Amino acid sequence: MAKIADEYFKLNPWKIIETGFNPEYEQVSESIFSLGNEYMGVRGYFEEGSSGETLLGSYFNGIYEFSRKKALSHYKGIVTKPHFMLNTVDWLYTRIMIDGERLDMNAITFEDFSRVLDLKNGCLTRSFVWITKTGKRLKVQFERFLHMENSSSGYQKISFKPLNFNGNLQLISGVDFNTKHGQEPVSFWKEKRKGQLNAQEDLAIIGQTISTGQQIFSGFHLNSNQKAEKKLIESDKLIGYELQLILEEGQEVIVEKLVSNLIKKQPADTDELWQEGTDAVEALSLQGYTKGQEAQQNYWQNIWDNFDIRIDGDEKNQQGIRFCIFQLQQTYHGQNASNNIGAKGLTGEAYSGHAFWDTETCCLPYYLFNNPKAAKNLLEFRYSTLEAAKRRAKELDCQGACYPIATLNGDEACDLWQHASTQFQPSTGVAYGIWHYSHLTGDKEFLYSHGAEMLVEISRFLEARGDWSQLTNKFGFYGVMGPDEFQVMVNHNAYTNYMAKMTFEYTVKILKQMLKEAPEQFVAVQEKTGVTKDEWENWAHCAEEALFFEREDGVIEQHDGFFDLPHIDIQKIPVTDFPLYSHWSYDRIYRNDMIKQPDVLMFQFLYNQQFSKESKRVNYEYYEPRTIHESSLSPSIHSVLAAELGKFDEAFDFFSFATRMDLDNYNRNTNEGLHTTSIAAAWMNIVYGFGGLRSDGSQLVLNPILPVQWTGYSFRIQYNGSIIEVAVADKQATLRTVAGKPVTMTVYGQERTIAEASSQLMIPEQWQV
Repeated sequence: MAKIADEYFKLNPWKIIETGFNPEYEQVSESIFSLGNEYMGVRGYFEEGSSGETLLGSYFNGIYEFSRKKALSHYKGIVTKPHFMLNTVDWLYTRIMIDGERLDMNAITFEDFSRVLDLKNGCLTRSFVWITKTGKRLKVQFERFLHMENSSSGYQKISFKPLNFNGNLQLISGVDFNTKHGQEPVSFWKEKRKGQLNAQEDLAIIGQTISTGQQIFSGFHLNSNQKAEKKLIESDKLIGYELQLILEEGQEVIVEKLVSNLIKKQPADTDELWQEGTDAVEALSLQGYTKGQEAQQNYWQNIWDNFDIRIDGDEKNQQGIRFCIFQLQQTYHGQNASNNIGAKGLTGEAYSGHAFWDTETCCLPYYLFNNPKAAKNLLEFRYSTLEAAKRRAKELDCQGACYPIATLNGDEACDLWQHASTQFQPSTGVAYGIWHYSHLTGDKEFLYSHGAEMLVEISRFLEARGDWSQLTNKFGFYGVMGPDEFQVMVNHNAYTNYMAKMTFEYTVKILKQMLKEAPEQFVAVQEKTGVTKDEWENWAHCAEEALFFEREDGVIEQHDGFFDLPHIDIQKIPVTDFPLYSHWSYDRIYRNDMIKQPDVLMFQFLYNQQFSKESKRVNYEYYEPRTIHESSLSPSIHSVLAAELGKFDEAFDFFSFATRMDLDNYNRNTNEGLHTTSIAAAWMNIVYGFGGLRSDGSQLVLNPILPVQWTGYSFRIQYNGSIIEVAVADKQATLRTVAGKPVTMTVYGQERTIAEASSQLMIPEQWQV
């Protein structure tokens, strides 16, 4: 846990503020100031271009390409054609010149630099005074935002105010597909069409990916408070206008750019896309900049009114958790079931933009309690890729559906066999997500159709991939890797065995339930999957005979033979050795009982109420000292369990950097993009950890505590159409519904009905910190 904050941004409860530009921090700031709306995302790069260390990143959910690298192996089951999220059109493209001097923050003289992300309205602004080589002083301000509802729309405003001169300024504004991906020397884009759209002389371009054939239309309309002379600028994969602006001392000149970006994930007719884009740009120009800004303000007002988390007495974590909520909303809000959540969202290219198994285990709870429709759409994405999961199972010589460890389009994208061919957390995670969603929402229409079909195919795969022990006649999994990725090709990983057991049991339960309650829907699923009674009886038998190793003191062995591994004192590992993947030989990591992230503790978190408090205590006390938290998700899970076990100091220590993982660059890799799934875990850390929420039982459980570092806090959750507010202060918890019907739940061990009238409860002594 030797993580140290790199404090750079100013503290403010509603804003992220950078004062003074530090070129060494350029890419970190680009990540922090990223904007997104699920459909598209753009890093906080300088739109006027930069000669510094920059990652000009513009991404769209579901736009990808295939790697040009040759396959390392041709063994069956090993991925030979990985894919990745592709850097796309620079729709903010700008170049600015005065007297032949080009604006470049890494080359010019400037003062009063400030960059601000306003969490209340989703608007990013940057301002400074440019001092030219000839002594001219020009105040420059940039503003940008993405429409959260009309998600193809992006907005940019640039203003210029000369402070000591009259003169001319050249501004080039355009759209450019000459973007590069990572270290790739050649663009993955080819130009399909570009030109003027209409009588207003709006401009557009269509780019197409080289091998996947996906297309993006990017068109724009310019407004200015000065009628400027403009000249068409064209080059390969770029189109724009050069504006000649006349500046007068003390007078502000404003240029607004309204952009419509339309994507086609499947092959499409270019002419039809051009017409669709033309109509979209015209509609956007009629709406105007101000209307878009008003809609943005209203959207975020609604989010903060309903789902803000307030923390009193801790300015850092107050700013941190609001940044987390803001980024979660930007990354995903259920707009389209063909979208998913990448590990870095739409903020960077690390992890190739892939979605992993923590979508269902760590991100889904946020949406379940804030936006159930979005939670459902995350699962619908998995249904839309079911056929790809079935193909993957066949590649592994199995039946059913094996969901990929890393993906954008449903196909396995990870070419590391020890992960892609042995980790089955995505499959059991999808099953867990189906159970969790259906359990909380009661959505039987989904469960009895798409949900049941996925459950059958996942169970079919698990039965095919698992096997029976010669010695014990028990069922389990051989040659696998669990969540702890420091143990490879192990037998009977406890997480894998337990999650498979729960998947089998739930699938059988739902099939029997459907047979009784919804026979027509049962027949429909049976016809699609061919599931038989013999099959589900076998699954029930596999679940009943699932193999686990447990000591007399209740410690569950992480996998067969784990207790016999050489012990390593992780406290004696030099800080300079981290991250271990970069400093230890690959095989050295696997030769001891050091743990990367929770494994046994992970399934005790997911199915929390299936285990006694004593079981959670002994397992926590055994495994936590062996865990180095090399995964950014790990501390939050440990914090939640520590709070439940009354280890309040440990809980807050683990939480201490959860909300500020990226703001304070704890892992020194924020430059690569934000830790999106860890941001979701930070929300869980507060609501499940300090709020004591448990959602895996017959009714909701709340056991709020108040960390000594805080004077109070509050949060809201949505459940069964009601919004419940929890406020904690002065050894007292106050619960009420602020919308919807009364809700019955268990609070501090007693069943209570929470209604509009506040229920004020003293925090029991056992829960007082």
